[in-house]
Amino acid sequence: MNERHKRRKGEIMENKKTERRKIVAVIGNKHVDEGSIRHQMAYAIGKALVDNGYRVLTGGVNGVMKAAMEGARASKNYREGDTIAIIPSFDSEMANEYADIVIPTGLDAMRNAIVSNSYAVIGVGGGAGTLCEYAFAWSFKRLIIAFENTGGWSEKLAGTKIAGDNRYPNVPEDKVYGVTNADEAIALLNKYIDVYTTRHRGIVE
Repeated sequence: MNERHKRRKGEIMENKKTERRKIVAVIGNKHVDEGSIRHQMAYAIGKALVDNGYRVLTGGVNGVMKAAMEGARASKNYREGDTIAIIPSFDSEMANEYADIVIPTGLDAMRNAIVSNSYAVIGVGGGAGTLCEYAFAWSFKRLIIAFENTGGWSEKLAGTKIAGDNRYPNVPEDKVYGVTNADEAIALLNKYIDVYTTRHRGIVE
């Protein structure tokens, strides 16, 4: 291979590296009423994420998960592959119709750990399953954002530290960051997503 071909190959590989877009999880209630504040916020953040160059990952079924993916599909920047469903069963048909990529884990509730290991986690409302995902995300040292105007665990945890550990010494304000709209969430995401880069290495690290 001559030098010209080597340079060209290097350029192609570099372009492939820069194409990888960050994946952000949206978590929340599996049942929401259309038009409710939870539905509105989930749809808005899904759309805003893709508008700003992120991919959207959810648990893949209904409620907040479906609304976020529907919003993602409505973005002017949407491309196939921007919505990813991590579903609890082995049946890929369980996923909602807005999911581009469906990963049927067969892990039931433990699929929450996979959802929570995204680059960042954004919560809307939420019950026990969402609380589980928040706890995993905190343990996994992920950036966490919660809509504090949507009730549930998102409202309860917004502005708090889930545990007393000092996850990021260089981020003294580290907490579950509370927001009330998609613009605030995107601003926090853009500010912090390249700061929250430490990955979980095991519970005995």
